[in-house]
Amino acid sequence: MEPIQVKERRYMKKRKEMQLALQMVSGYGAEFSAWRMPGTDPAAYTNTDGYVERAKLAEKGKFQMIFIADTPGLYNDLGPQTPMFPMDPMLALMAVARETKHIGLVATLSTTFNYPYNIARQFKALDVISHGRVGWNAVTTSNPAAAANFGAQIASRQERYAMAHESIQIVQALWGSWEADAWTLDVEGGKFADMNKIRPINLKGQYYASRGPLPIPPSEQGQPVIFQAGGGEEGLELAGRYASGVYANPYDIESAREHRQALRRSAARFGRNPDDIKMYAGFMFSIGSTEEEGLERRRQLMSFNPEEIPSRVSYLGSMVGLPLSVNSVDIDQPLSADLLKKAYASPMDPRSHRALELLKKGLSIRDVLAHGVINYHPVVAGTPVQVADFLEEWFLADACDGFSVVPDIAYDGVADFVELVVPILQDRGLFHREYEGKTLRENMGVPYQYGRLKDNNNY
Repeated sequence: MEPIQVKERRYMKKRKEMQLALQMVSGYGAEFSAWRMPGTDPAAYTNTDGYVERAKLAEKGKFQMIFIADTPGLYNDLGPQTPMFPMDPMLALMAVARETKHIGLVATLSTTFNYPYNIARQFKALDVISHGRVGWNAVTTSNPAAAANFGAQIASRQERYAMAHESIQIVQALWGSWEADAWTLDVEGGKFADMNKIRPINLKGQYYASRGPLPIPPSEQGQPVIFQAGGGEEGLELAGRYASGVYANPYDIESAREHRQALRRSAARFGRNPDDIKMYAGFMFSIGSTEEEGLERRRQLMSFNPEEIPSRVSYLGSMVGLPLSVNSVDIDQPLSADLLKKAYASPMDPRSHRALELLKKGLSIRDVLAHGVINYHPVVAGTPVQVADFLEEWFLADACDGFSVVPDIAYDGVADFVELVVPILQDRGLFHREYEGKTLRENMGVPYQYGRLKDNNNY
């Protein structure tokens, strides 16, 4: 067996094309009531084969990666709803790694409640096993319930991000502690590796420390790709300094474009090429052969939790400046002309403009809600062409480099997107037809990295 030869090289695409990540939730889809839809396996939460099946579909559709978000804890009511996250993202990705060849494998692991050595070991081992297809979404954790699981309390935002900087630097140093050419595998000479090139890192900060080294050689892409998903100035700095990919949650083109430009400026401030940081906008969809059919999927999903309707109606009212309630209006009818005259888009919520637009079109309150106006990502309920049109508009407006797409219902939503939407994007020249390479870095078009960047060596 020959040791892996790793070369420093930059992977650049020949033309501008969007990138796609398939966001996997807990096995069911974006909506917590999807487990009750016909055709869905109610026990999909524990069925790892489901993750593998959908990852294979995404690979067939040439998605750059799958992405599994995670927070250590239980945060929703499992009476009517499914969990927000899988049992364990790393184990799910391990199962997928063995059954796929090209698609990237990205998972979230908190810098707040994990030791850097454990993070470095898990992700680099999976990166080697998958032949260079792994990414780490490095985030801080701010949920008190998560802290309670570790017998701790949530630190201040400033302290959490200081911990994140230390964690990422130590992780990257550990990744590079086994030098690229240290693995000799000299059978005749009896030398497995050159210990002069596998050395401790001896890093110590205010919050974390590690001696090292990490006894794992480089993968074909060197080390895992770093992603980030936090907001605010602290999140921008973390992303600009370390990340090659960012998962973002803008709701309109203007805020998406502003966020992408802020990320690019942050990367440049730390001496990096702005093109080396890619922003993926969150996006949800419900596909039907007609817009009405797509909307009906969402109506059915809403119907499983009627107890949530009153709060949704009230929240919609706050978005458009009206005191709406299930007792004051018929939610299956359009708003009256008198009420529409008083309605306005709340400047506090970027989703309100879309809500007001749909109300003024004469849609019922139920249908406006079914369009996903209070979801945490933009939603398109409609035909494959309508979904493709939305993605094209955002991409050509430089609002993102790609999308983290979340199907409403996983069991058929992934297949519908791959079979119906991807060909449209490819025919329009907006999405590639083949993988650019074998590693996640190649398929993202981001540069090689192994170990800490010199500019990040600040303690």
